[in-house]
Amino acid sequence: MCELLAMSANTPTDLCFSFTGLTRRGGDTGPHKDGWGVAFYEGKGVRAFHDVDASANSRLAEVVQTHPIKSEVAVCHIRQANVGEICLANTHPFMRELWGRYWVFAHNGQLSEFQSSPGFYEPVGGTDSEALFCDILNHLRSQCDRNDSVEAITERLVQLSKAYAGQGVFNLLLSNGDWLFTYCTTKMASITRCAPFRPARLKDADVIVDFESETTPNDIVSVIVTEPLTSDEEWDIYQPGEWRLWRKGVVVAKGIAANEHSAGAGN
Repeated sequence: MCELLAMSANTPTDLCFSFTGLTRRGGDTGPHKDGWGVAFYEGKGVRAFHDVDASANSRLAEVVQTHPIKSEVAVCHIRQANVGEICLANTHPFMRELWGRYWVFAHNGQLSEFQSSPGFYEPVGGTDSEALFCDILNHLRSQCDRNDSVEAITERLVQLSKAYAGQGVFNLLLSNGDWLFTYCTTKMASITRCAPFRPARLKDADVIVDFESETTPNDIVSVIVTEPLTSDEEWDIYQPGEWRLWRKGVVVAKGIAANEHSAGAGN
């Protein structure tokens, strides 16, 4: 199994703080020592880093922790290998181009009986996660259109996610840089920080940040993670089957895939 982290409309301070907490779980406070990766959207471009070393001991992770990167969407993953060897090709997040945009995907879980259908996108490595990603994009490419609304794309993603979740554990982060889609079957939590900002303490490292001194009153940042990163904040825990669509730091749509009807939420 693995741990996930995503951020929507983040500031450099929030990013470094959350990433520092997550990397400690990669071989120090947690067992996820089989590589890590992170992707930051900058406009339509993506700045991506991958390493097969444990994130807690990675020199590259140290660079990322201290580099002032500002990105509207970031996706991070630390790996505990269960399918596929430990190598760069099997390190999340995975990325492909669709409709003139880079799509980034990270997955926590295992679908032991999953078989992907042939299509335009093919996995490079040997993980079921990358095969899932390719299968999702092949479905979107064949059944949707680049001009479809985000609502239509989301509806298709919910249908696909529900089908995958019926085969095993399927916790998902997926973004095209404009929005972030999340789906939970077992563990996922989120927090949205906005004015008035308060200090926060990491669970996995002796680090405290006073967000009020590092942000502006207009900043909004949301963090989505497998398990809460801080010990002194109230996190919102996903329900099994719950999906959320994030845009610019807020949830713009959400629902429970196990139900026939899902609820929408505006800005």
